[in-house]
Amino acid sequence: MVHTSAQAVLQQLEEAGYSAYLVGGCVRDLLLGKQPDDYDMTTSARPEEVLALFAPHAIPTGLQHGTVTVRRGGESFEITTFRADGTYSDGRHPDAVTFSRRLEDDLQRRDFTVNAMAMDRRGQLTDLYGGQEDLRRGVIRCVGNAETRFAEDALRIMRGLRFAAVLGFSIEEQTAQAMIACRYRLEQIAAERLQVEMTKLLCGRDAGEILLRFPQVIGVFMPEILPCVGFTQHSRWHCYDVWEHICRSVDAAPVQPLLRWTMLLHDIAKPVCFTQDEAGAGHFYGHPQRGVEMAQEIMHRLRFDKRSQQRIETLIAWHDREIPRTERGVRRALHALGEEALRQLIEVKRADNRAQHPDCREFMQQQIDRAEEIMERLLEKESCFRVAQLAVNGRDLLALGLQGAQIGAALEAALEQVLEGALPNEKESLLAWISEHKKP
Repeated sequence: MVHTSAQAVLQQLEEAGYSAYLVGGCVRDLLLGKQPDDYDMTTSARPEEVLALFAPHAIPTGLQHGTVTVRRGGESFEITTFRADGTYSDGRHPDAVTFSRRLEDDLQRRDFTVNAMAMDRRGQLTDLYGGQEDLRRGVIRCVGNAETRFAEDALRIMRGLRFAAVLGFSIEEQTAQAMIACRYRLEQIAAERLQVEMTKLLCGRDAGEILLRFPQVIGVFMPEILPCVGFTQHSRWHCYDVWEHICRSVDAAPVQPLLRWTMLLHDIAKPVCFTQDEAGAGHFYGHPQRGVEMAQEIMHRLRFDKRSQQRIETLIAWHDREIPRTERGVRRALHALGEEALRQLIEVKRADNRAQHPDCREFMQQQIDRAEEIMERLLEKESCFRVAQLAVNGRDLLALGLQGAQIGAALEAALEQVLEGALPNEKESLLAWISEHKKP
């Protein structure tokens, strides 16, 4: 169902004598029975005509490319004039565009057939390249020559992989071959754009399958993953090579960008840390810490925000540690990580386990579940794992005669006793202990 505000915009263009259509992703989503996140439109009206028609609710957001943003019903609609693109000397943007009065000119410049359909306000579809059939078959296919499309804009390679992962589609063979042949053009793309597309890809329902099939494409901007491909682990815990394990662990993680990135990066250091013992068993001593260092380089290169980067590094550093299964151990984990990060670590451990040998999963899953049960019980009891949760505070210690740095040291020491289970988190007991051990 086309949004009523979008229909009103199209109707206003038509009543002014112009052709107007929904175009691109919103048409694709409507045909798939999904509600579009936004509505892009294309029209025979020139940019200045759109501005005049919708004034004062029109904003010239991209006049050089024929784009005007119109506000209607509390929403924004991007309206672009029918156009034909010129050469793409930077491999990303057309050097110039030529405005047209023909819808056909506009559709033939688009990337994939499923994005090259137009729909008028009555629901009438214009599909010149078989996009509706490709939607039915679940196929991502370029409009026209695939290598030409990717030479015009290399980011289309990542968009194609992302669409396949998110929609659960296959990639048509000539399009797939062109993605691989043109992959080095991705070196021209800004790191921020690569990160955005990669994040969307990782959160797709078929992310693991796309990663498994196209590592050489991802490896253009993340070469650290390439040694993982085909690297046998020689371990009874693993029936998959390092890269397939990584891909399966991505699929096994909750659909949250931070967790999906963690799984993508958690084992990238295994090839450089690999050793074999006399029995031929493989070991990866030190791979979590080396993985943190490699992940830092990747995330810096791809312009991650600092908070996400720090959390991903923490989860990688902890991912191979045994989850504690005692109240003392879980209290210490909560103290070190905090509730949010420990919950995320448990999900990381689950995803990692689900991507290991089937014969080894059940026991480890029981251990993870046990740790989670203890955590939930401690949190429900409001157990103490931070200084702020202690039953005593700085004012109480001032009354005991402690001053300055003595107060902080005494609180930390008291917390240590609570974490160890040596003291209950009760004011009377804590003050008595501090009076005996920390009073000057």
